[in-house]
Amino acid sequence: MSRPSLARFALLAALATATMLGAAPGAALAQAPARNLPLWDGPAPLAKGTAFGTETLTTDIPSIDVFLPAENPTETGVLVIPGGGYTHEAINKEGTLIAQWLNARGVAAFVLHYRVAPYTYPAPLLDGMRAMRVIRSRATEFGLGEDRIGVWGFSAGGHLASVLATHFDETLPDTSSLPTDAIDKLSDKPAFAALAYPVISMDPAITHMGSHDSLLGKEADPKMQALFSSELQVKDTTPPVFLFATTDDKTVPVINSVRFYEACAAHHVEVEMHLFEHGPHGMGLAVGKPGVEAWTEELATWMRIHGWMAKP
Repeated sequence: MSRPSLARFALLAALATATMLGAAPGAALAQAPARNLPLWDGPAPLAKGTAFGTETLTTDIPSIDVFLPAENPTETGVLVIPGGGYTHEAINKEGTLIAQWLNARGVAAFVLHYRVAPYTYPAPLLDGMRAMRVIRSRATEFGLGEDRIGVWGFSAGGHLASVLATHFDETLPDTSSLPTDAIDKLSDKPAFAALAYPVISMDPAITHMGSHDSLLGKEADPKMQALFSSELQVKDTTPPVFLFATTDDKTVPVINSVRFYEACAAHHVEVEMHLFEHGPHGMGLAVGKPGVEAWTEELATWMRIHGWMAKP
């Protein structure tokens, strides 16, 4: 195939992707990841090996896939955290496709590959916090505003995103002896948090027990359960939050989202929640699912109102 033909094929593929993801006419086309960027120059703190993970095999090398749009008029970036119960990561459905959706609307995206089982606390949380700081440290390079970097998490990735929104700029218990560098001195506070069918609580009465056990262990200390029950950790300085869930989610009880909404409202945090009557857990963008597929346009509207996404 000639170079012009290859270019035309790439353009047609990008147009098809943008159409599938519902991009508005004239929106920036979805891009392939520019590169994969490890979060640490050397071994990550608490690393047990040197393997790069896959969808079902955990990684020893936490990293971000960098997706940059053709244009980013709002200078917004989003750390995308796929779910998977802290045992695996739904990198395609809740990572790559999400990044392409954002790119098609002129927003930069960074898909997180974080450590999951057999890794436990604090490794996954360290990876999320470090990712926010790495993106902020390279904001100029990526065309971002340093105060315009949000987070979007799904399921257990939503829990990690909620931890970023409630425990920013904190030192996690039992981590003070770990090595740090200049990047660790930067803030890891997100500008906003979008949480899709999230695990929020570590309270055994309402949590997703698989996520609870994989992160904190089956015999978790009640104090640690409370510390990482994000509905108990909301503060007045928590950034704006968007919540999406379905009432009949059989995996993560919808009360997780409700409790977080109530906590945000009690602390006067800017918060918007969309609950749909029906819809399975883990639907990602919910393309082709009547009714519930509207959730992504609600998110886009919310982001535009706040100035984190340009009008179509």
